[in-house]
Amino acid sequence: MKRIAVLTSGGDAPGLNACIRAVVRAGHYYNLEVIGVKRGFKGLIEKEFINLSPRDVSQIINRGGTVLLSAREERFHQYQYRKIAAQNLRDEKIDALFVIGGNGSFQGAYLLVKEFGIPVIGIPKTIDNDTYGTEYTIGFDTAVNNAVQAIDKIRDTSMSHERVFVIEVMGRKSGFIALSAGIATGADVTLIPEYPFPMHVIVDSILQARKRGKHFSIVIVAEGVASGKDIAQILSEKLKPYDFGGVRYSVLGYIQRGGSPTAYDRIIASRFGVFAVEQFVKGKENIMVALENGKVVEKPLEVSFGKIKKPDLSDFELNNILTL
Repeated sequence: MKRIAVLTSGGDAPGLNACIRAVVRAGHYYNLEVIGVKRGFKGLIEKEFINLSPRDVSQIINRGGTVLLSAREERFHQYQYRKIAAQNLRDEKIDALFVIGGNGSFQGAYLLVKEFGIPVIGIPKTIDNDTYGTEYTIGFDTAVNNAVQAIDKIRDTSMSHERVFVIEVMGRKSGFIALSAGIATGADVTLIPEYPFPMHVIVDSILQARKRGKHFSIVIVAEGVASGKDIAQILSEKLKPYDFGGVRYSVLGYIQRGGSPTAYDRIIASRFGVFAVEQFVKGKENIMVALENGKVVEKPLEVSFGKIKKPDLSDFELNNILTL
């Protein structure tokens, strides 16, 4: 019987548990033994391996976070520790390592392929949705919905006090969360690193909205542009001559990464996990799972390396049209 191992690496994302569940159950469906690696690459080095049966992953599809836990493991940057990890996999007679992670996790796993010949299959997850080569990564939909729910609540205060509210969302250097949340909440200004606005355009957009009878404004800023606090301070100075109820800011932070995954994330995570196992059964290795034109496909693992995925410019233009 062949053995596969599965781990989660990098930041947590809603839908990880649904994907773990899918890998485990699909593995057993195809008569594979499934080993879970706790704490990502740290667990590979320290040999934190557990057997996973279909019953072990019951009742986790709706849970946020990851039951396998995750960790940042600096030691994995060093060859000597990657060698330990590879030997641990060999000692456990693992035939392939399934890595549920993002760009950094895939690159780390690929070193196991190049240096030690360990077969790897990557499954993309990150709330930032910035993994190149796939239209979607596990966790993005839930993160956007978490942001939208928070912004909708903040809007109530913004309207009541006729204030400008600057809301900072996550995404690292990517604007996917900000742009989707901006469209979904009808934000007056959405700032993303891929298509930056100069400050005078932001101020003018707020003033033009006021002339059209809107006495409050919502500005969404991706953390890769600037901090919400800094933007709010600048706007406060620029808008002093005008009759606003003040400028406030809110940083949504890690609330976006937690909570029960949406139905979409559960479905995509399940499809990704089963597809990954099926590709292994077909003899594929050193690949990543991807969503392309609505279909789940496989691509070479290294396709995601060193490339920047940008939001669709048409979505950015749509957002600007709808702020009129």
